[in-house]
Amino acid sequence: MKRIVLTGGGTAGHVTPNIALIPSLKEKGYEISYIGSYNGIERKLIEDLNIPYYGIASGKLRRYFDVKNFSDPFRVVKGYTQARALMKKLKPDVVFSKGGFVAVPVVLAAKHRHIPVVIHESDMTPGLANKLSLPAATKVCCNFPETLEHLPEGQAVLTGSPIRQELLKGNKLNALKFCGFTANKPVLMVIGGSQGSVIVNDAIRGILPELLKTFQVVHLCGAGKVDPTLNYLEGYVQFEYIKEELADLFAMADICVSRAGANAICELLALRKPNLLIPLSANASRGDQILNAESFEHQGFSEVLSEENLAPSILLPMIQKIYNNRDKYIAAMEKSEQRDAIPTIIQILDEVSKS
Repeated sequence: MKRIVLTGGGTAGHVTPNIALIPSLKEKGYEISYIGSYNGIERKLIEDLNIPYYGIASGKLRRYFDVKNFSDPFRVVKGYTQARALMKKLKPDVVFSKGGFVAVPVVLAAKHRHIPVVIHESDMTPGLANKLSLPAATKVCCNFPETLEHLPEGQAVLTGSPIRQELLKGNKLNALKFCGFTANKPVLMVIGGSQGSVIVNDAIRGILPELLKTFQVVHLCGAGKVDPTLNYLEGYVQFEYIKEELADLFAMADICVSRAGANAICELLALRKPNLLIPLSANASRGDQILNAESFEHQGFSEVLSEENLAPSILLPMIQKIYNNRDKYIAAMEKSEQRDAIPTIIQILDEVSKS
C-alpha cells in the first residue's frame, strides 16, 4: 500500500480539490493522511471524511504591514519542525499540495526527506505560497494553458482542477421540487463564492423584476446575505449556502453568473454550464480572478463583466446574450483539454511515487 500526504488550507479552494481526489486515491489503494493548520477550515472538512488529520503551526507571509509579520515567521519555523517530524512518522511515498501557507513547511519538509512532491496551482499565475514551494516540486499541475509559461519547463502539466464527482450526478427534477420551480422556464443560478458577494448580490437584485420575466433565479448569497424582503417573489429563491443539494441545483441551471475563483469556474467547465463571470476586482485581491476570467473568455467558455461595469443596462443584456448563445459556449467547453483532471493527477502521483 502506498502512502500519500495531502496538504493545503486557509480557504475552501485549497481543500476541495484534495477532497475530490480522495475517492480515487482510496480506489488505488493509497493510505491517506492530511496535514493542515490547527483550526483552519480544512480541519473539519477532512475530519468529516474520517481521514487522519495532523495540525501544525502556520503563519501567513504578507506583502503589507501587519504586526503579525513579526510573530508569524516563528510559527512557520515551528510548522516546518512539526512537518519534518510528521514526514518521519508517516513515511509518505508522495506529497500532494494544493497550496495555502500551511502547505509551505510541509512541502519543504518533504524535500528535506527526499519525498517527491506534486503541487497544484489553481490560478493563472502562482500565488506566493506556491512560488515558495516550486523549488521542492517534482511536478506542478495547473488549470490554465497560460500558466505553463510561468512554471519551470518540463515540470508543469496542464491537468485542470479535480472536481468532486458527485457534482456530475445531480438530478434536475429534485432541484425543481426543492426550489418550487416549474420545468417550462429557464433557470439562472447565481454563485457569489464561498463567502458571498455583496456587489454581485446587489447587482442581481437590482434587475430581478426584469430577470424574472425570462428566468427563474436560484441565488447562493453567502452567510448573512439573504434578503428576506425578497422571499415573496415567485421564481426567486435564495440560500446562504448549499451543500447536499448543490449537484441538483447545477443540474437544473441553464446558465450561471459567478465569481471567478479557480475552483468555481472549473466546476462550471466540468458541468458545461454557460456562464457570466464577475471577477473580484484587483483592489480587493492580487488580481487572480481577473486573469482566470480572461482565460476562460479567451477559450470561449465564458463572458466576463468587471465589477465597475455592473450597471443594469449592461448586466441584463449580457445574461440574455449568454442564454441565447448557450450552445456555442457548451461546444467550446466540450473541446477543452481540462476535462479529466482526476485520472491525470492520479497517474502523475503514481509515476512520481515510484521514482
